[in-house]
Amino acid sequence: MKILNINSSSNRQSSISSTYANKLINRIKEVEVDTTVVTRHTTYSDLPFLNEEMLASLFVKGERTDEQNKVLEISQQLVEELLEADTIVIASPIYNFSVPASLKAYFDLVARAGLTFQYTENGPVGLLKNKKAYVVVSSGGTEIDSEIDFAGRYTQHFLGFIGISDVEMIKLDQLMFDAETKQETAQKQISQITKQLQTI
Repeated sequence: MKILNINSSSNRQSSISSTYANKLINRIKEVEVDTTVVTRHTTYSDLPFLNEEMLASLFVKGERTDEQNKVLEISQQLVEELLEADTIVIASPIYNFSVPASLKAYFDLVARAGLTFQYTENGPVGLLKNKKAYVVVSSGGTEIDSEIDFAGRYTQHFLGFIGISDVEMIKLDQLMFDAETKQETAQKQISQITKQLQTI
């Protein structure tokens, strides 16, 4: 199994979302012994925001020049990491009701027509089939799946857009109110996930 661990927290030392993503990955590795993990930390990878040069290179008609390919080099690398992964584990805190800016930048860079999705007469269709995603979302006060959650639902929608429909959410929300219960529930969910893997 090849796991792509996408970490987006700005907190390097004590991030709840990162901690539980790592717990999940470690438990999966106990079950799937032949597992490799690639970690992509969106906040500390110096990912660029889309700019005019990148947009021009993305929407070029015909073959790209060497310069245009160079502009899209990081985007291509991120896409290849996704293509090679069997399982994607995303750790995302909620900052001001949405995902961290670095995770949004990551999504913008991997949304590539012809690579991760394609346009059809019936609209866009995702190309990343047969992949499993786990999304570990943490928040201080925002309730996941509520009207003010623009992180969890957005992430799940984006994954579906690029073809990843098998998505399981691990919710560590509203930690300011009942952190202990939320963490216990997440730990039980992780245990259940690994039990299911053992039966496959």
